[in-house]
Amino acid sequence: MLWPKAVRERIKTGGDREVVQTYPYRSACPSTVWSELIAGASEDLLFGGYTNYFLWTQVPAFSGILRQKADAGCRVRFLLGDPDGDVTRQRERIEDVALTVSTRIRMSLEGLANLREVQGIEVRYSAPEDAMNHVSLSVFRFDDEALVTPHLARLVGHDSPLMHVRRRAQGGLFDRFAEHAEELWSRSVQLADGQAAPPSGRPPRA
Repeated sequence: MLWPKAVRERIKTGGDREVVQTYPYRSACPSTVWSELIAGASEDLLFGGYTNYFLWTQVPAFSGILRQKADAGCRVRFLLGDPDGDVTRQRERIEDVALTVSTRIRMSLEGLANLREVQGIEVRYSAPEDAMNHVSLSVFRFDDEALVTPHLARLVGHDSPLMHVRRRAQGGLFDRFAEHAEELWSRSVQLADGQAAPPSGRPPRA
C-alpha cells in the first residue's frame, strides 16, 4: 500500500513473482535456457514431457550431460508416455502429423538406451490412468526451477506455450507444478528389461 503505483506495476509482489519468463510457443524458448537450467541443477532433474524427444536436438551433447550429472550424484528421471497406450493413439489421431507421438517417444527411448549402464538415470511410463493428465501438461524440473508446457487443443508440444518458474515460497506455482509431476511419478510404471535405462534403485531425495 505504501509503494507508488509505478513501482507496483514494475515489481512482482504476488504469486506471479515465481514467474521468470513466459513464451507463447515452447519453440520460442532459447536453447540456452534449457542448457543453463540443466547445467545449474545438482540434485534433481525430472523430464516430464510426454515424449521428451526434442531434448536431444535442443540441448547440445545432451546424453553426455546426463551422464555427467548422474555420475555427480544428481538424480535424473524421465517420465514418458506409453508408446503403445490408448492415450498415445488418441493423441496421434488428434495431431495428425507425420512424426507421430509414439515415434517421438521411441526416439527418446533410443537415446536413453545408450545410457542404460549409467546409475542414477530412471525411466518410466506414466500409468494408464494418468496418461491424459500427463499428455496435457509437461513439467521439466531443474532443482528449484521448472519449465512448464500446457498442451493446447490439437497443437504439438513445440507450438504450445511455455512458462519458466522459480521457487520462492512454499505452496507457490513451482510447488504446485512439482507436486503434479511427483504425483504422476509416484504411480508410474517401470519399463520392461531392454526398453531403455533401468531404474537406478536409489531412494527419492527428501
